[in-house]
Amino acid sequence: MGILPFSTSTPFTMGVELELQLVNRRNFNLATDAIDLLTWIDCPVLQNQIKLEITQGMIELNSGIHTRVDELLIDLNALRGALGKGARRLNIDVAGGGAHPFQNWSEQRITPGERFLDLHKKYGYLAKTFTVFGQHIHIGVGSGDDAIYLTHGFARYVPHFIALSAASPFFQGVDTAFDSSRSNVVRAFPLAGTMPVVRTWSEFEDYYAQLKELGIVSSIKDFYWDIRPKPEYGTVEIRVCDTPLTVEHAALLGCYAQLLARWIINERPFEIRDDHYLLYQYNRFEASRYGLEGEMAQQQPDTAGGKTKMPIHESILDRLQDLRRFAVNEAELQALKKLRHLAYERLNDAAWLRRTYKQRGSLSDVMRLSSELWMNHSTSPHFQ
Repeated sequence: MGILPFSTSTPFTMGVELELQLVNRRNFNLATDAIDLLTWIDCPVLQNQIKLEITQGMIELNSGIHTRVDELLIDLNALRGALGKGARRLNIDVAGGGAHPFQNWSEQRITPGERFLDLHKKYGYLAKTFTVFGQHIHIGVGSGDDAIYLTHGFARYVPHFIALSAASPFFQGVDTAFDSSRSNVVRAFPLAGTMPVVRTWSEFEDYYAQLKELGIVSSIKDFYWDIRPKPEYGTVEIRVCDTPLTVEHAALLGCYAQLLARWIINERPFEIRDDHYLLYQYNRFEASRYGLEGEMAQQQPDTAGGKTKMPIHESILDRLQDLRRFAVNEAELQALKKLRHLAYERLNDAAWLRRTYKQRGSLSDVMRLSSELWMNHSTSPHFQ
C-alpha cells in the first residue's frame, strides 16, 4: 500500500459542501454565532452534516452522497430548513453568495479548534481574509488513476464553473469589477493553484511524499488547489465555485460536474501533456473578472474559423449540448435546460447582486434580500 491510499467510491456519485454566511438582523453584517447555531439544530442526523468553518461568521452544509440531482436538491432543502430554523431562534439570518459585501476581515473571529488555530498561526491575516464562501463539488471515481485524469480534465472547465457560480462582485464595501472576487482571495495561499502534471496515482504519491518529507504538507487538506483529489473519500473535488444564492443553483452545478465526469472518464477526450495548464491562468482570470461575458483562449483553434478565443457562455452552451447524450433521467435533462438558460441569457448571481444594489442603493439591503432569498426560496431568481 502506498503512502496515500485511494479509497474508491461509486463512479459519478456526487455530493456538495456549501459555505454560508451568518448575518445579524441589525445591519446585516456578519454575525459570530456559528458555535451557538450548532446547538439549535434539532435533527440529530442533520447535525452531522452541518459544520463549523475557520471563522465564526461561517457555517458549512454537507450533503449526502447522491446519484440524482433531484435527490441532491431534496437533501439540500432539508439542510437549509434545519439551518434556517436554528438561525431564527438566534435571531440571525443565513445567506449564500461568495463574499460578504462589506465585512471587515480584521473583525472576524477564528473558530476555536486545533486545525483552525494552527491555520491562523501559520497564515496570519490570510486566515481571516479567508472569510469567503464557496461551493465544493465531490464526484466519485473508481480508482486513483481515474482521479488524476478527472482532476486534469475538470481543469479545462474551471472557467465554466467560476462564471456560472460567480456571486461575489462586492468585497470590503466596494464593487470590485470582478464577478467573483472570492477567486482572488483563495489564490493568496502558497499551495493554491493547480495539481502538477502527474499522470498516475503512484506519481502523485511520489510528489506528495516529497512535500511531506520536507514538512510542507501533512495531509491532502494542505493543498488549496482549485481542483484536488480526495483519496479518503474516493472523489475529485471542484473548489472554484462561489456559493450560490439558492440551493437550486447549487444542485445545478453539482449536476453539471456529474455529467462532465461521465464524459471525461468514459471518452478520455484529453491527452495530459506538459502544457496542459498553459492557458489556465488566463482563462481563470477571464471567468473571475467578466463571468459569462469573458473569453476562453484555446490551444487548438476551431477548424471552422481558426478562432483562438471563444466566449465563455458559448463554450458552456456547446458543452451542454454534447452532454445531453450522458443524461440518464428527466431530472438531468431539466438541469441541462436550466443551465443552458443561464448561459444563453448570461445570468449569474453576481448580476443579481449588482442589479439589487442599483435598485436599493444599500449593501445592507443587498444582504437582507440575499438572506431572504436563501432562507425562503429554493428556486433561483433567474427562473422565477
